[in-house]
Amino acid sequence: MKNNPDSKELDSRYFMQAFKRNLKIVKGSGSYVWDDEGKKYLDCVAGIAVCSTGHCHPKVVEAICSQAKELIHVSNLYYVPNQGELAEKLVEISGLKGGRVFMANSGAEANEAALKLARIRTGRSKFISFKDGFHGRTCASLAVTHKPAIREPFGPLQPYCDFTDYGDLEALTELADRDTAGIFVECIQGEAGVIPAPEGFLKGIRDICDDTGALMITDEVQTGMGRTGSWFAYQNAGVNPDIVSMAKGIASGFPMGAIVAREGLSFNPGEHGSTFAGGPIACAAALATIEVIEEILPQIPEKSERFRSGLAALNPRVNGLMIGISAGEEKCPGVQQRCQEKGVLVNCAGHGNLRIVPPLTISDSEIDSAVEAINASFD
Repeated sequence: MKNNPDSKELDSRYFMQAFKRNLKIVKGSGSYVWDDEGKKYLDCVAGIAVCSTGHCHPKVVEAICSQAKELIHVSNLYYVPNQGELAEKLVEISGLKGGRVFMANSGAEANEAALKLARIRTGRSKFISFKDGFHGRTCASLAVTHKPAIREPFGPLQPYCDFTDYGDLEALTELADRDTAGIFVECIQGEAGVIPAPEGFLKGIRDICDDTGALMITDEVQTGMGRTGSWFAYQNAGVNPDIVSMAKGIASGFPMGAIVAREGLSFNPGEHGSTFAGGPIACAAALATIEVIEEILPQIPEKSERFRSGLAALNPRVNGLMIGISAGEEKCPGVQQRCQEKGVLVNCAGHGNLRIVPPLTISDSEIDSAVEAINASFD
Protein backbone atom coordinates (compact mmCIF):
# COMPACT_ATOMS: atom_id res chain seq x y z
CA MET A 1 0.00 0.00 0.00
CA LYS A 2 1.27 3.46 -0.91
CA ASN A 3 2.36 5.47 2.10
CA ASN A 4 0.53 8.80 1.66
CA PRO A 5 1.90 11.76 3.64
CA ASP A 6 -0.64 13.71 5.69
CA SER A 7 -1.85 17.14 4.64
CA LYS A 8 0.53 18.95 6.99
CA GLU A 9 3.49 17.27 5.30
CA LEU A 10 2.06 18.03 1.87
CA ASP A 11 1.62 21.65 2.91
CA SER A 12 5.27 21.89 3.99
CA ARG A 13 6.46 20.31 0.72
CA TYR A 14 4.22 21.95 -1.88
CA PHE A 15 2.52 25.05 -0.48
CA MET A 16 4.36 28.39 -0.35
CA GLN A 17 5.21 28.91 3.30
CA ALA A 18 3.58 32.32 3.60
CA PHE A 19 1.62 31.45 6.74
CA LYS A 20 2.56 30.34 10.23
CA ARG A 21 0.25 27.56 11.38
CA ASN A 22 0.08 25.31 14.41
CA LEU A 23 -3.45 23.92 14.24
CA LYS A 24 -5.37 21.88 11.67
CA ILE A 25 -9.11 22.59 11.87
CA VAL A 26 -11.30 19.98 10.19
CA LYS A 27 -14.86 20.76 11.31
CA GLY A 28 -16.98 23.67 12.48
CA SER A 29 -20.46 24.13 13.90
CA GLY A 30 -21.87 27.31 15.43
CA SER A 31 -19.23 28.94 17.63
CA TYR A 32 -17.04 25.82 17.75
CA VAL A 33 -14.38 24.14 15.63
CA TRP A 34 -12.58 20.81 16.00
CA ASP A 35 -8.98 19.97 15.13
CA ASP A 36 -7.67 16.79 13.48
CA GLU A 37 -7.16 15.18 16.89
CA GLY A 38 -10.77 15.75 17.92
CA LYS A 39 -10.19 18.64 20.32
CA LYS A 40 -13.00 21.20 20.47
CA TYR A 41 -12.36 24.96 20.52
CA LEU A 42 -14.59 27.97 21.10
CA ASP A 43 -13.70 30.04 18.05
CA CYS A 44 -13.25 33.73 18.91
CA VAL A 45 -11.24 34.31 15.74
CA ALA A 46 -14.05 33.24 13.39
CA GLY A 47 -11.79 33.28 10.35
CA ILE A 48 -10.73 36.82 11.40
CA ALA A 49 -14.26 38.25 11.64
CA VAL A 50 -15.42 36.23 8.62
CA CYS A 51 -17.75 33.56 10.07
CA SER A 52 -20.29 36.15 11.16
CA THR A 53 -23.16 33.66 11.50
CA GLY A 54 -20.95 30.99 13.04
CA HIS A 55 -19.68 27.90 11.29
CA CYS A 56 -22.00 26.18 8.80
CA HIS A 57 -25.17 28.06 9.77
CA PRO A 58 -28.10 25.97 8.47
CA LYS A 59 -29.66 28.86 6.53
CA VAL A 60 -26.38 29.70 4.81
CA VAL A 61 -25.61 26.05 4.04
CA GLU A 62 -29.08 25.58 2.58
CA ALA A 63 -28.73 28.71 0.41
CA ILE A 64 -25.34 27.55 -0.92
CA CYS A 65 -26.49 23.99 -1.62
CA SER A 66 -29.77 25.03 -3.23
CA GLN A 67 -28.06 27.46 -5.58
CA ALA A 68 -25.26 24.98 -6.39
CA LYS A 69 -27.89 22.56 -7.68
CA GLU A 70 -29.22 25.20 -10.09
CA LEU A 71 -26.23 27.19 -11.35
CA ILE A 72 -22.69 27.54 -10.00
CA HIS A 73 -21.27 30.16 -12.34
CA VAL A 74 -22.37 32.41 -15.16
CA SER A 75 -20.36 35.27 -16.59
CA ASN A 76 -21.16 38.87 -15.76
CA LEU A 77 -21.93 39.13 -19.45
CA TYR A 78 -25.39 37.98 -18.33
CA TYR A 79 -27.77 38.74 -15.49
CA VAL A 80 -26.61 36.71 -12.49
CA PRO A 81 -29.08 35.00 -10.12
CA ASN A 82 -29.31 36.69 -6.70
CA GLN A 83 -27.03 39.58 -7.74
CA GLY A 84 -29.65 42.29 -8.14
CA GLU A 85 -31.39 41.28 -4.93
CA LEU A 86 -28.12 41.44 -3.00
CA ALA A 87 -27.18 44.80 -4.52
CA GLU A 88 -30.52 46.24 -3.43
CA LYS A 89 -30.03 44.91 0.09
CA LEU A 90 -26.49 46.28 0.40
CA VAL A 91 -27.61 49.74 -0.66
CA GLU A 92 -30.44 49.55 1.87
CA ILE A 93 -28.31 48.55 4.87
CA SER A 94 -25.51 50.97 3.93
CA GLY A 95 -27.87 53.93 4.20
CA LEU A 96 -26.41 55.36 0.98
CA LYS A 97 -29.77 56.03 -0.62
CA GLY A 98 -29.60 55.95 -4.40
CA GLY A 99 -26.20 54.27 -4.30
CA ARG A 100 -24.86 51.49 -6.48
CA VAL A 101 -22.91 48.30 -5.82
CA PHE A 102 -19.93 46.63 -7.45
CA MET A 103 -19.10 43.14 -6.22
CA ALA A 104 -15.70 41.54 -5.68
CA ASN A 105 -14.15 38.32 -4.37
CA SER A 106 -12.30 39.73 -1.34
CA GLY A 107 -11.66 42.81 0.75
CA ALA A 108 -8.51 43.68 -1.16
CA GLU A 109 -10.43 43.50 -4.45
CA ALA A 110 -13.19 45.66 -2.99
CA ASN A 111 -10.60 48.28 -2.04
CA GLU A 112 -9.03 48.04 -5.50
CA ALA A 113 -12.46 48.85 -6.93
CA ALA A 114 -12.79 51.82 -4.58
CA LEU A 115 -9.37 53.12 -5.66
CA LYS A 116 -10.22 52.82 -9.34
CA LEU A 117 -13.62 54.45 -8.92
CA ALA A 118 -12.15 57.36 -6.97
CA ARG A 119 -9.43 57.94 -9.57
CA ILE A 120 -11.65 57.80 -12.63
CA ARG A 121 -14.50 59.89 -11.25
CA THR A 122 -12.35 62.62 -9.66
CA GLY A 123 -9.65 62.68 -12.32
CA ARG A 124 -7.12 62.78 -9.48
CA SER A 125 -4.44 60.26 -8.55
CA LYS A 126 -3.29 60.95 -4.96
CA PHE A 127 -4.64 59.27 -1.84
CA ILE A 128 -4.28 59.75 1.90
CA SER A 129 -4.39 56.94 4.42
CA PHE A 130 -3.37 56.43 8.03
CA LYS A 131 -0.49 54.95 9.93
CA ASP A 132 -1.27 51.45 11.21
CA GLY A 133 -4.07 51.14 8.66
CA PHE A 134 -4.57 47.96 6.67
CA HIS A 135 -6.42 47.72 3.36
CA GLY A 136 -5.09 44.60 1.64
CA ARG A 137 -2.08 42.92 0.04
CA THR A 138 -2.60 43.43 -3.69
CA CYS A 139 -0.27 46.07 -5.09
CA ALA A 140 -2.82 48.90 -5.20
CA SER A 141 -4.43 48.11 -1.83
CA LEU A 142 -0.94 47.71 -0.39
CA ALA A 143 -0.10 51.21 -1.63
CA VAL A 144 -2.63 52.63 0.84
CA THR A 145 -1.65 50.18 3.63
CA HIS A 146 0.83 51.66 6.06
CA LYS A 147 2.62 48.66 7.58
CA PRO A 148 6.20 49.06 6.27
CA ALA A 149 7.14 45.40 6.71
CA ILE A 150 4.59 44.25 4.15
CA ARG A 151 4.55 47.34 1.91
CA GLU A 152 8.15 48.44 1.42
CA PRO A 153 9.53 45.20 -0.11
CA PHE A 154 7.16 45.70 -3.05
CA GLY A 155 7.80 49.38 -3.75
CA PRO A 156 7.50 51.59 -5.64
CA LEU A 157 3.75 51.21 -5.45
CA GLN A 158 0.92 53.05 -7.14
CA PRO A 159 -1.26 54.96 -6.54
CA TYR A 160 0.73 57.57 -4.62
CA CYS A 161 -0.36 57.76 -0.99
CA ASP A 162 0.54 60.02 1.92
CA PHE A 163 0.26 58.60 5.44
CA THR A 164 -0.54 60.56 8.55
CA ASP A 165 -1.34 59.78 12.19
CA TYR A 166 -4.72 58.18 12.86
CA GLY A 167 -6.87 60.77 14.59
CA ASP A 168 -4.81 63.82 13.60
CA LEU A 169 -7.24 66.11 11.75
CA GLU A 170 -4.80 69.02 11.69
CA ALA A 171 -2.17 67.02 9.82
CA LEU A 172 -4.82 65.61 7.51
CA THR A 173 -6.06 69.11 6.66
CA GLU A 174 -2.53 70.09 5.63
CA LEU A 175 -2.16 67.05 3.35
CA ALA A 176 -5.56 67.11 1.65
CA ASP A 177 -5.85 69.32 -1.42
CA ARG A 178 -7.40 69.54 -4.86
CA ASP A 179 -5.14 66.73 -6.08
CA THR A 180 -6.47 64.25 -3.52
CA ALA A 181 -8.74 61.62 -5.05
CA GLY A 182 -9.72 60.00 -1.77
CA ILE A 183 -9.06 59.51 1.92
CA PHE A 184 -9.01 55.85 3.00
CA VAL A 185 -9.98 55.21 6.61
CA GLU A 186 -10.93 52.33 8.90
CA CYS A 187 -13.52 53.40 11.45
CA ILE A 188 -11.76 50.99 13.81
CA GLN A 189 -8.24 49.88 12.94
CA GLY A 190 -8.51 46.11 13.09
CA GLU A 191 -5.04 44.82 12.24
CA ALA A 192 -3.54 47.48 14.49
CA GLY A 193 -5.28 45.86 17.45
CA VAL A 194 -8.87 47.16 17.47
CA ILE A 195 -8.14 50.88 17.77
CA PRO A 196 -11.32 52.99 17.47
CA ALA A 197 -11.41 56.37 15.76
CA PRO A 198 -11.22 59.28 18.22
CA GLU A 199 -14.42 61.23 18.85
CA GLY A 200 -15.17 63.53 15.92
CA PHE A 201 -12.47 62.09 13.67
CA LEU A 202 -14.77 60.60 11.03
CA LYS A 203 -16.91 63.74 10.99
CA GLY A 204 -13.72 65.76 10.49
CA ILE A 205 -12.71 63.59 7.53
CA ARG A 206 -16.14 64.08 6.02
CA ASP A 207 -15.76 67.86 6.32
CA ILE A 208 -12.26 67.81 4.77
CA CYS A 209 -13.52 65.74 1.85
CA ASP A 210 -16.43 68.11 1.31
CA ASP A 211 -14.02 71.08 1.31
CA THR A 212 -11.49 69.57 -1.12
CA GLY A 213 -13.66 67.40 -3.37
CA ALA A 214 -11.83 64.26 -2.27
CA LEU A 215 -13.89 61.13 -1.72
CA MET A 216 -14.29 59.67 1.76
CA ILE A 217 -13.69 55.91 1.51
CA THR A 218 -14.43 53.84 4.60
CA ASP A 219 -12.89 50.38 4.74
CA GLU A 220 -15.49 48.27 6.58
CA VAL A 221 -13.98 44.94 5.56
CA GLN A 222 -13.51 43.94 9.21
CA THR A 223 -15.96 46.27 10.96
CA GLY A 224 -18.95 45.82 8.65
CA MET A 225 -21.92 43.46 8.50
CA GLY A 226 -23.08 44.09 12.07
CA ARG A 227 -19.75 43.52 13.77
CA THR A 228 -19.92 46.75 15.83
CA GLY A 229 -23.66 46.68 16.55
CA SER A 230 -24.63 48.66 13.46
CA TRP A 231 -24.46 47.36 9.91
CA PHE A 232 -21.39 49.55 9.40
CA ALA A 233 -19.21 51.35 11.92
CA TYR A 234 -19.53 54.75 10.18
CA GLN A 235 -23.21 54.65 11.09
CA ASN A 236 -22.23 54.84 14.76
CA ALA A 237 -20.50 58.16 14.02
CA GLY A 238 -23.43 59.64 12.11
CA VAL A 239 -21.55 60.19 8.85
CA ASN A 240 -21.93 58.79 5.34
CA PRO A 241 -18.90 58.02 3.18
CA ASP A 242 -18.78 58.39 -0.60
CA ILE A 243 -17.64 54.77 -0.95
CA VAL A 244 -17.73 51.92 1.56
CA SER A 245 -15.87 48.64 1.04
CA MET A 246 -16.89 45.38 2.70
CA ALA A 247 -16.01 41.67 2.70
CA LYS A 248 -15.15 39.21 5.54
CA GLY A 249 -18.51 38.71 7.30
CA ILE A 250 -20.63 39.38 4.23
CA ALA A 251 -21.16 35.73 3.21
CA SER A 252 -20.28 33.69 6.31
CA GLY A 253 -16.98 32.49 4.86
CA PHE A 254 -17.84 32.15 1.19
CA PRO A 255 -15.36 34.43 -0.68
CA MET A 256 -17.16 37.71 -1.28
CA GLY A 257 -16.56 41.45 -1.23
CA ALA A 258 -18.30 44.58 -2.46
CA ILE A 259 -18.34 48.34 -2.55
CA VAL A 260 -21.33 50.61 -2.26
CA ALA A 261 -20.90 54.08 -3.74
CA ARG A 262 -23.20 57.02 -3.12
CA GLU A 263 -25.69 58.26 -5.68
CA GLY A 264 -24.03 59.65 -8.80
CA LEU A 265 -20.80 57.69 -8.29
CA SER A 266 -20.52 54.66 -10.54
CA PHE A 267 -18.40 52.79 -13.06
CA ASN A 268 -19.36 53.15 -16.71
CA PRO A 269 -19.29 50.17 -19.10
CA GLY A 270 -15.77 48.84 -19.57
CA GLU A 271 -14.20 50.74 -16.66
CA HIS A 272 -14.09 47.76 -14.31
CA GLY A 273 -14.95 44.08 -14.37
CA SER A 274 -14.48 40.64 -12.85
CA THR A 275 -15.08 37.06 -14.00
CA PHE A 276 -16.08 35.55 -10.67
CA ALA A 277 -17.29 38.52 -8.64
CA GLY A 278 -20.91 38.43 -7.54
CA GLY A 279 -21.44 34.84 -8.62
CA PRO A 280 -24.72 33.02 -7.95
CA ILE A 281 -23.51 31.04 -4.93
CA ALA A 282 -21.66 33.94 -3.32
CA CYS A 283 -24.72 36.16 -3.62
CA ALA A 284 -27.00 33.42 -2.25
CA ALA A 285 -24.67 32.98 0.73
CA ALA A 286 -24.59 36.73 1.33
CA LEU A 287 -28.37 37.11 1.20
CA ALA A 288 -28.78 34.27 3.71
CA THR A 289 -26.09 35.77 5.92
CA ILE A 290 -27.77 39.17 5.95
CA GLU A 291 -31.08 37.52 6.84
CA VAL A 292 -29.48 35.84 9.86
CA ILE A 293 -27.68 39.03 10.95
CA GLU A 294 -30.92 41.02 10.73
CA GLU A 295 -32.39 38.70 13.34
CA ILE A 296 -29.48 38.96 15.79
CA LEU A 297 -28.31 42.55 15.23
CA PRO A 298 -30.43 43.96 18.11
CA GLN A 299 -28.66 41.53 20.47
CA ILE A 300 -25.12 42.71 19.70
CA PRO A 301 -25.01 45.58 22.27
CA GLU A 302 -26.02 43.20 25.08
CA LYS A 303 -23.42 40.62 24.03
CA SER A 304 -20.84 43.38 23.75
CA GLU A 305 -21.56 44.56 27.28
CA ARG A 306 -21.24 41.00 28.57
CA PHE A 307 -17.72 40.84 27.15
CA ARG A 308 -16.92 44.30 28.50
CA SER A 309 -17.96 43.52 32.05
CA GLY A 310 -16.37 40.08 32.03
CA LEU A 311 -13.02 41.39 30.82
CA ALA A 312 -13.15 44.66 32.78
CA ALA A 313 -9.95 43.92 34.70
CA LEU A 314 -8.04 43.83 31.39
CA ASN A 315 -9.29 47.27 30.21
CA PRO A 316 -10.64 45.97 26.89
CA ARG A 317 -11.50 48.14 23.89
CA VAL A 318 -14.98 46.87 23.09
CA ASN A 319 -16.82 47.86 19.92
CA GLY A 320 -19.75 45.51 19.54
CA LEU A 321 -18.20 42.08 19.04
CA MET A 322 -14.82 43.49 18.03
CA ILE A 323 -12.60 43.53 21.09
CA GLY A 324 -8.96 44.46 21.65
CA ILE A 325 -6.83 43.99 24.76
CA SER A 326 -3.34 45.42 25.18
CA ALA A 327 -1.06 42.56 26.16
CA GLY A 328 2.36 43.68 24.90
CA GLU A 329 4.51 42.36 22.07
CA GLU A 330 6.27 39.78 24.25
CA LYS A 331 3.27 38.65 26.27
CA CYS A 332 0.57 38.42 23.58
CA PRO A 333 1.74 35.20 21.86
CA GLY A 334 1.85 33.44 25.22
CA VAL A 335 -1.67 34.58 26.08
CA GLN A 336 -2.89 33.40 22.68
CA GLN A 337 -1.27 29.99 23.19
CA ARG A 338 -2.67 29.58 26.72
CA CYS A 339 -6.16 30.43 25.45
CA GLN A 340 -5.78 27.77 22.78
CA GLU A 341 -4.70 25.23 25.38
CA LYS A 342 -7.85 26.12 27.33
CA GLY A 343 -9.96 25.55 24.23
CA VAL A 344 -10.54 29.14 23.13
CA LEU A 345 -9.12 30.59 19.89
CA VAL A 346 -8.05 34.26 19.85
CA ASN A 347 -5.25 35.95 17.92
CA CYS A 348 -2.59 38.62 18.26
CA ALA A 349 -3.00 41.67 16.03
CA GLY A 350 -0.55 44.59 15.79
CA HIS A 351 1.49 46.07 18.64
CA GLY A 352 0.89 43.18 21.01
CA ASN A 353 -2.88 43.56 21.06
CA LEU A 354 -5.09 40.53 21.55
CA ARG A 355 -8.00 40.53 19.09
CA ILE A 356 -11.34 38.85 19.84
CA VAL A 357 -13.88 38.71 16.98
CA PRO A 358 -16.31 35.82 17.68
CA PRO A 359 -19.32 34.87 15.56
CA LEU A 360 -22.16 37.33 15.99
CA THR A 361 -24.29 34.35 16.97
CA ILE A 362 -22.20 33.57 20.06
CA SER A 363 -24.38 32.76 23.09
CA ASP A 364 -24.18 34.20 26.61
CA SER A 365 -22.81 30.95 28.02
CA GLU A 366 -20.17 30.84 25.28
CA ILE A 367 -19.19 34.43 26.05
CA ASP A 368 -18.77 33.48 29.70
CA SER A 369 -16.56 30.53 28.73
CA ALA A 370 -14.41 32.74 26.52
CA VAL A 371 -14.09 35.40 29.23
CA GLU A 372 -13.07 32.81 31.82
CA ALA A 373 -10.33 31.39 29.57
CA ILE A 374 -9.01 34.80 28.52
CA ASN A 375 -8.82 36.13 32.07
CA ALA A 376 -7.09 32.96 33.24
CA SER A 377 -4.61 33.14 30.36
CA PHE A 378 -3.60 36.66 31.34
CA ASP A 379 -3.23 35.61 34.98
